[in-house]
Parts: sequence; structure tokens; C-alpha cells
Amino acid sequence: MQGRTTPVELAATPFFPDDTMHCGPAALATVLGAAGVPAQPEQLATEVYTPGLGGSLQLELVAAARGRGLVPYELPPEADALFAELVAGRPVLVLQNLRLRTLPAWHYAVVVGADPATETVILRSGTEERLMTPAGEFMRSWALAERWGLVLLPPGELPAALDRKRYFEAAAGLEATGRHAEAALAWAAALAPWPDDTVALFGRATASHLAGDYATAYDGYLALLVLEPAHAAGLNNLADLLAGHGCPVAARVLAQRALTAAAPGGAIAAAAEDTLAGLSAGTAEGAACRLP
Repeated sequence: MQGRTTPVELAATPFFPDDTMHCGPAALATVLGAAGVPAQPEQLATEVYTPGLGGSLQLELVAAARGRGLVPYELPPEADALFAELVAGRPVLVLQNLRLRTLPAWHYAVVVGADPATETVILRSGTEERLMTPAGEFMRSWALAERWGLVLLPPGELPAALDRKRYFEAAAGLEATGRHAEAALAWAAALAPWPDDTVALFGRATASHLAGDYATAYDGYLALLVLEPAHAAGLNNLADLLAGHGCPVAARVLAQRALTAAAPGGAIAAAAEDTLAGLSAGTAEGAACRLP
């Protein structure tokens, strides 16, 4: 929190006291509630608590948040990134190791405040609603857990500690769960800082396509192909979209371009071959069947 002097505390953050081994469900319920998606630890325990481990895995917490349509964003492992999210109004779910690296005691808590002037961190932790922890003690326990921290973003919001790779992984992970409409919003948000990023453009177009928002998908594929005319996946996806909207000739041209641009024998080449094989022999097309 170097250079920071103003204290912050997110006092309205929910609290779920826990004196069992269910610190993972309790911490997740805390940040879900703060993100506007109320949940009870008891409900979450059936999803994220593994009795054989006596706890919860980070991947399970992330998956549960994605399943509720939120974007779980793993923070850069820096104190300033954590503080920036607090200032932005987001509590941070953290993993701590309360003992030694060789004899760990894993614990999930939620950071809800920090005062750089007094070097204090405020946690929702266990049965403590406002656990006042010396910053040095917190940083040690956090470092022993590889400084893992998570914030939950409503789709369309960007984190304060924005990192392209981390955010793109979060958006792609949401899309992989089948939450296509939410993923499209997440990718659209990425186009604010990176308007010409072909990964974000493709992500938004594809998620919109799968969500049934064909107009946004169409415009997105066109914008992508202006920047990268030989984007094989984009060409094939647009061919598929046009094929479904009465444009067999345009679709055939695009699928052939995709096949030419794709790596021979790869997945995209196979997809382009499938698109070509599925096209009708029609030749009549409307004015909307335009090629990039």
C-alpha cells in the first residue's frame, strides 16, 4: 500500500461467522453478497467444500462464482492491487497460511478495510467481523499463500487493478461455463481500454453469437476481420452465422477463406470443412449478406 494514506473500510460487507472448517463457503458468501448475489454458506458448502480435504479449493470458489454469472478476477499479487479494489468498493477474498510453509494452516478470509497510516488490515475472518490485523502479519500470511486474492465483478465492470492477461482469463472462464450473455458483457468491457484488441473483439463476437445476439456478433466479426482479415476462427464463425441467416454464397466464401487461413489438420480447419459441408446449394441472397 505504498504511497497510500487514506483509510478505507467497506462496513456494509456481509458477515457470516464461522467456527467450523467452512471458511471457504463463508468467505465466498461474503463477497457474493457484496456483489449483489446473496448466498448462504450452508448452500455453498455443497458446491465448494471437499470433506476429504477439510476445506475448499480456489478453483471451486471461482467456479461457484462463475456459475452465478459473475466474473471472478484473480488480483495481481501486490498489496497496492488489493488496496485499489477496496477503494473501488470491492472486498477481496484472500487465502492465508496462518502457520508455516512446511506446515500450512490454510484459511480463507475477506479483506474489507485497510489503514495505511496505522498499518492495519481489517478482515471478515472466522467469528471475527472486524479482525484488526497488523499489516505486516497479514502480508506474511498472505505471502505464504502465494498472495492469492479474488474479487467478483458484475459483467461489464473492470477491476481497479486491471491486468490484460488476468482479465482475459476471467472473461474466457466465464464463457466456458456457458454464461454467454454475461461473457459478452465482460468482453465488451475489455474493449474500453483495448478497443482494437483482436482477442477481445473475437471474444465479444463469439459470446454474442452463442447468446443469440446476432446483430452484435455480426458487427463484432466484421470489426475483427477489418483488423485481421485472415483470422481463421473469425472467418468461420461469421460463415456459420451467415449460413443460418440465408446467406449461403457469402458463407461459402468465408468458410473457404477460413480453411485457407487455418493451420492444416487443426481444429479450425476441421470446423471450416464442417461449415462447407453443411452449406446448402442456394444462390439467392439478400442485400444484408455482405462480406468483410
